[in-house]
Amino acid sequence: MKYLLDGQETERLTLRLFEKDDLPQMEDLFKDPQDRTFLAMPHEPSTSELIKLWWGYCTKRYESDRGGENAMIDKDTGKLVGQCGLLVQNVKGKEELEVSYAVLPRYRNKGYATEVAKKMRDFAFEQNFANSLISIIHRDNHKSENVAIKNGMTKTDELVLWDIPVYIYRISKKEWQAK
Repeated sequence: MKYLLDGQETERLTLRLFEKDDLPQMEDLFKDPQDRTFLAMPHEPSTSELIKLWWGYCTKRYESDRGGENAMIDKDTGKLVGQCGLLVQNVKGKEELEVSYAVLPRYRNKGYATEVAKKMRDFAFEQNFANSLISIIHRDNHKSENVAIKNGMTKTDELVLWDIPVYIYRISKKEWQAK
C-alpha cells in the first residue's frame, strides 16, 4: 500500500490506517456544511450516509495504491484528532501527489494540521514518491492556506476542480532540500 503513513509519528501524533471503529468519531467532521464544502463532499446525504461513502473512498484508495487517509491519533489521549494522507490526484490531466489534512473541530487551532502536513511532506520526499507535492485548498479555506504556507508551499494555480473553486499550493523537492 503505497503512500500510506501507517506507523509513522510526529511529536504528538501516531498515524495509522482507519478502522471501522473510527467511523463514529468522524461524524463531527462531516456534519458541518462548511467542512463538507472544504472537503469536496456532497451536501445531500445524511452524515451517517456520508461516513459510509467516505469509508468506501478510503478503502478503495488503500486497495488501489492511490494513497489514502490515515487516522491522526493523539499520543497522550489515544483519541482520534483527524485525518491526513498523501493522495494521488488528477489535476489538469496530470497525476499529482497531494498533502491532505482535516482536523476534527474540537482539535483545531492547536497546530495539528501544520505538524502532520510537515511530516507528510518530509516522508514523501524522503521516500522519493514525487518531485513536487501539492495541497488542493478551497478558495475560502484560509486556515488551510496558512497551513500550506507554513509547509513551505506557494500558490501556483487557481482553478475549478470537482465543481469547486480551489487554489493549488506546491512545493518542489529542490525547494524542500534548500530549506
